[in-house]
Amino acid sequence: MAIIYRTELLEAALEKLCARLAHIKGAVIVSIEGFVIAAFPTADPQTEAARMNNGSINSPQVAAMAATLIALGERTLTRLAQGELGRLMLEGSEGAMLVVPVSKQAAVALLVENSAKMGLSLYALKRTAAEIHAILERE
Repeated sequence: MAIIYRTELLEAALEKLCARLAHIKGAVIVSIEGFVIAAFPTADPQTEAARMNNGSINSPQVAAMAATLIALGERTLTRLAQGELGRLMLEGSEGAMLVVPVSKQAAVALLVENSAKMGLSLYALKRTAAEIHAILERE
C-alpha cells in the first residue's frame, strides 16, 4: 500500500486549483511564520535559484510577504472592530495576489494575471482553502 504524505495532498489541492482557473501564475500555502508549506508549481532544484529573484511562487519571499499581509490585515480589522479576516487582494499593474486564511496557523495565496476573472478566482480559492484546512487538521 502506498503512503500518501500530507505535502502531496496539499500540492495536489493547489494543482487542482490552478488547473481549474485560467491566467494563474501559481499558488502557495504559507505558515503564519512566513514559511512555504506547499506550492504549485513545485520547486525545481535546478532552476529554483535562478527563479528566486524573479518572483517564483515557492520563493520564501512570497511566503514571508503573504504572512505579513495576513498579520497586518488581522491587526487592522481587530483595531477597527470589523471581525475576522476573510480575504486579502492586492492588485498591481502586472497581476494580483489573493490571500485567504486557512486556519490560525496557515494561509493560501494565489498569484493571478490581470486577465484572470477575480470573482471566479476568489471563489475557487475559498473552496480550496476549506479543502486545505481539512488536510491540515487531519490526524
